[in-house]
Amino acid sequence: MTRRPRLLTTAAAGAMSALLLAGCGGGGDDDASKPKDKIAGADTDDTASPSPTAPDPSTADRPKIEMPADLSYTFDWPKTGNKDKDAVLSDSEQSIKAVDLAILNQDPLDKAYRFYYEGGAAAQTQQFIKAYVKAKARTTGAYRYYEPVVNISGSGNASLVYCEDQGKAYDLYLETKKVDKTPVTKNSYVLYSSQLYKNDKGVWVIQKLMAVRGNSKCQP
Repeated sequence: MTRRPRLLTTAAAGAMSALLLAGCGGGGDDDASKPKDKIAGADTDDTASPSPTAPDPSTADRPKIEMPADLSYTFDWPKTGNKDKDAVLSDSEQSIKAVDLAILNQDPLDKAYRFYYEGGAAAQTQQFIKAYVKAKARTTGAYRYYEPVVNISGSGNASLVYCEDQGKAYDLYLETKKVDKTPVTKNSYVLYSSQLYKNDKGVWVIQKLMAVRGNSKCQP
């Protein structure tokens, strides 16, 4: 699973090994050789719980997410023209930022990310955040997201596959203010696959999230 950042190369490595996440800027073993059907298969999962209603997503009381000036995001996710697909992209953008907000707040139970994550995805994300809290660190730099592919099922389920560029993203240690700048390698580029469902508030919630670093699809 997740997200997002850039594993702390030491403290977070053990806690996040189950999440299949890459280090910030690369390092470690190349996971690109793992079977690609683990990503493609995300479109066929039938375990999500669809919403019984079709509420207006604009009415949901989404958490306000404000990030510091040293942390930025670029989403090269053009509008699709499909209302549901565009809503998946919009909520996924916020879910990415929400995890970094929890790290910034040093709060593994931060309400913002729990608004967008449920089930196994929420539990694993919580452990991810805890690793940053233990290390007294947060994320900094610039992240770019691109090559999104959204699929919607008729039952209120969705999948989203996308790439993340971590090449200009780093870990910042809070006590020393030291930024751990790592070189850009092929592992700086991560392929993500998420499985979502639309809840009774009209929000697209992530239930599962997988990642493969160094994948050829995401290389520049």
